[in-house]
Amino acid sequence: MEDLITVVVPIYNVEQYLKRCVDSIINQTYKNLEIILIDDGSPDNCGLICDEYASKDSRIRVIHKQNGGLSDARNVGIKSATGKYITFIDSDDYITLDYIEYLYNLIKKYNVKLSICSVNIVWGEAKPDENTNLKDELLDTKSAYENLLFHKGIDVCAPAKLYLTELWQNFEFPKGKVYEDTAVIYKLLESANSVSFGNKKCYYYIARVGSISKQPGFNKNEEYYIKHTKQMLTDIKTKYPELSTAVNRYQVYADFRILRMLIFTKPKNKQMEKEIIKEIKENQKEVFLCSQTPKRDKMAIILLNMGLPIFKFSWILYKKLTGRT
Repeated sequence: MEDLITVVVPIYNVEQYLKRCVDSIINQTYKNLEIILIDDGSPDNCGLICDEYASKDSRIRVIHKQNGGLSDARNVGIKSATGKYITFIDSDDYITLDYIEYLYNLIKKYNVKLSICSVNIVWGEAKPDENTNLKDELLDTKSAYENLLFHKGIDVCAPAKLYLTELWQNFEFPKGKVYEDTAVIYKLLESANSVSFGNKKCYYYIARVGSISKQPGFNKNEEYYIKHTKQMLTDIKTKYPELSTAVNRYQVYADFRILRMLIFTKPKNKQMEKEIIKEIKENQKEVFLCSQTPKRDKMAIILLNMGLPIFKFSWILYKKLTGRT
């Protein structure tokens, strides 16, 4: 008999997206599922929608709770899970019909505790990209970290991964904080010892305005991103000093992300802008000369060195041409 797999879906104020998400889960080719829908005190009709699904599919269990945030909802899901494996789906996203089967087969093929698939980022009405040259591989922790630090398929997001549920015995998402994935997922990669990665894009991440990670400008939430990222990079560099260049590349990427927010934020935080630019320039030569550094990072470095106004104009133009938020 196939192993029971728990699917945890934290839900808050996503009424217009929820049915697409749940439909993509209940119609999976892998059928032995425990689907936990967590109504995190949603103010819209999400709770009613969840109960309606539960009345029609015995695999669905609904937990209604007071709003505690994404981390708290996921933690409740982890504690309630009875499956041998567990995966997380954000309620405004959706998955391919073979998402769970694909990740489960990767675990079995390589005899690992954690498997990862690629993510299809959907911007606006743009048609999702699909991989045609499919491949998968076994990665030790160091190699998984290197792929993460150079954005080669692996990221710090909780979804798009299938975990042995036992891996979560000693971990939980930090309650009351955002960018909680960055604080904990890299630790799961270490705990798993090795992971399997397949480049098939089975998870559809909807990049929408209004989501936690797509708030305009720099706000207090971004301080959690900075803190969690710094801690992750410090821990990785301490454990694997040979990944120093990769760590610096990720820091430059993170710095550019914050800088893009700062230049569109009013009132201006000139001091933080200067600190971010200084950190980028301290690492730019090493990162620019690294063959694994993505071309977009190298172009960003060139544009910044041409001046902040040119960098800002280029980003505005890039967003307009790509339809990105």
